Amino acid sequence: MYLASDNTSGVPGQILAALAAANAGFVPGYGADPAMDSLRTQLRALFEAPAAEVFLVTTGSAANALALASHCPPWGAIYCHRLAHIEVDECGAPEFFTGGAKLVHVAGRNGMMSAQALEAALRSAGRGVVHNVQPGMLSLTNLTECGTLMRPEDIADLAAIAHHHGLPVHLDGARFANALVAAGATPAEMSWKAGVDVLCLGGTKNGLMGVEAVILFDPARAWEFVLRRKRGGHLMSKHRFMSAQMVGWIEGDLWRELAGHANAMAERLEAGLARQAEVELIYPRGGNMIFARWPEARHAQLQAAGAQYFVMPASQGDDPDDDPRALARLVTSWSTTDAQIDAFLALFDRPAGR
Repeated sequence: MYLASDNTSGVPGQILAALAAANAGFVPGYGADPAMDSLRTQLRALFEAPAAEVFLVTTGSAANALALASHCPPWGAIYCHRLAHIEVDECGAPEFFTGGAKLVHVAGRNGMMSAQALEAALRSAGRGVVHNVQPGMLSLTNLTECGTLMRPEDIADLAAIAHHHGLPVHLDGARFANALVAAGATPAEMSWKAGVDVLCLGGTKNGLMGVEAVILFDPARAWEFVLRRKRGGHLMSKHRFMSAQMVGWIEGDLWRELAGHANAMAERLEAGLARQAEVELIYPRGGNMIFARWPEARHAQLQAAGAQYFVMPASQGDDPDDDPRALARLVTSWSTTDAQIDAFLALFDRPAGR
């Protein structure tokens, strides 16, 4: 009953097979491998972006920080939701890699930024005033940190405001595949067609051993990214093992299949929790993440029975209130099974505290 995170699951057999195949012989390093050439071609076709540049790194934090640094100057402001991963989970990496850019919070419910709040923030940003950080970039997340889904039109509304004010748009897509499947959109519709300038396409939370792709839809930014990736220590020498994973993930639409399964398991879990009178579901589920509240005695019982999930104080939610109950974050993965979900839900049929 492991529902703590989707990045704690194993690796599908197809990816392990791709790694084993990549292990044969000698192959040029640092991204000059044939698999990387194939991946670049496939992603350009998939995203309908023949000029896009594609780069691989091993972590989501590196992908986000390098993407932001290649688009925002040190004196710039990066506008994000207060629960954005770049704000709460990356130990200052965006500020470090940009050389000092400031993260500026923009309000919005359910983890999604308000268009009105973004417009107000940009209008009052102090552009041209030497004493202020200057508007630098907009950063969005899909799925959001509240597990909610930003549909292409949601992204487009915010991106249009950013572009009107001359700002590029970054999309943290650690769970991009889950969002894509949930929205029924194409990769292009969810990214550059909606106004995204640079996408961090997450693979690690969706079955890969450790690969994230940074897709720059403006190829003019590529050389700076190349240099920043090397200078930041994120250019992998045995690059073929990253390329092979992502090729195996993209080919045959495995990435969407894995994300679709994770979403389906979350839907099953949500339906079961909704039937429990003591459970309050907090945010609209957009993919494979669920946030809920229930009594403390039930938490103790679930954890004693071996259920593993993340418990966070109510104050860490999107809209803190006076409810003292902790928030449970439940995340399903490509390897979650019906049996695991059913075993977890069956615990709610027992009296709390036993």
